[in-house]
Amino acid sequence: MKKPFSPPNFTLKEIHDAVPKDLLKKSSTKATMYILRDVILTVLLYYFAYSITPWTETNFGGYIAPGWHTKALKSALWITYWWFQGLVGAGIFCLGHDAGHQTLYSNNLVNNAVGFVLHSYLLIPYFAWRATHHAHHKNTGSMERDENYVPYTRSSFKLPVEKEATRTDYAEIFEETPIYTLFRMFVMQAFGWWIYLMQNTMGSPSYPSGTNHFNPNSLLFRPEQRRSIALSNVGLVVMASIFFYLGADFFLNYYLIPYIVIMFTFLHHSDPTIPHYRKGAWSFLRGAAATVDRPLLGWMGRFFFHNISHDHVAHHFFLRAPFYNGPKITEAIKSVLKEDYNYDSTPSFYALYRSFTQCLFVEDDGDIIFYKNKDGVAARVLAESVAQETEYSDGNVNMSENHAKIA
Repeated sequence: MKKPFSPPNFTLKEIHDAVPKDLLKKSSTKATMYILRDVILTVLLYYFAYSITPWTETNFGGYIAPGWHTKALKSALWITYWWFQGLVGAGIFCLGHDAGHQTLYSNNLVNNAVGFVLHSYLLIPYFAWRATHHAHHKNTGSMERDENYVPYTRSSFKLPVEKEATRTDYAEIFEETPIYTLFRMFVMQAFGWWIYLMQNTMGSPSYPSGTNHFNPNSLLFRPEQRRSIALSNVGLVVMASIFFYLGADFFLNYYLIPYIVIMFTFLHHSDPTIPHYRKGAWSFLRGAAATVDRPLLGWMGRFFFHNISHDHVAHHFFLRAPFYNGPKITEAIKSVLKEDYNYDSTPSFYALYRSFTQCLFVEDDGDIIFYKNKDGVAARVLAESVAQETEYSDGNVNMSENHAKIA
């Protein structure tokens, strides 16, 4: 268990002063090169996949004996393709994500055009995602206003109050076999993104049932955003038409399986050791610090994911900074964050399993709260001095100032 938690006591000015201003500058050349890199890798991998069957039919030029050897090698090649095309696809998502933050190019129209094309290729409603993702960044870690991965509460599961709950109460809701847990993890990783888009699952509970990212009139969006939401839908229809033309075999084997191989955003904000905030306890600074850096998939995550997992804390403090400067920005802010810098080197797949099984719910009350596991136990507690505080005045957090920092 990590040491008892106290909210960060540094300031945004200290964070910003620690980072050289040249690290915040964009390079159109670098952005273009990264985009071309991922597009070229995608095309080469498609070519590789299209070559697998012809190679097999010739027994790989006669170098492999017919029979199980050929079948085994063919399977290995398909698995290799699915894995690396999934990695590249995740990188394309990250580039579209950065375009949505206007960090690839100085011209916002160019950023949005690039982001729209890249995300439409991935069947992501670019402008709809962009709207709610920006709201997430402005309100990270807020139980009332965050838009993504908002924790379920004790009352969501109809659990008795903490003082009255027994192990049996928790077991009735959360007890399951490891196999079933792995199955639910697969469903979340493979289809959770679409469930969120269609039903706002784990989005803000303030929206009514049926809220989704495809309805231009959804409460998720402001009136002036509705045309762009409709444009997002047009992009999806165009891509769906292309896939229909290419056929079911292409969509399933060349596109869909790699698509579900890599989903990584859950681990950015779902960790049993980081807090969520309510009411006056929240501030932009506290929310930005309430995320975690992970060396997700090691060098592959660093290379293909464009630093999104390795330098996620820096991303939340410097929304407009280009991703390729993330490593240097992270090193610069560590001197200010000190013990408040969240880094977790837990192996990627175990970290996913741990978060999935320990980040189950939070209490319905309390201004600073942590996830609890299937036994109703939190992995972290508040420091005694913080726990004794029963209320926070508005003077403790200047939210308008914090918002201005990221405008």
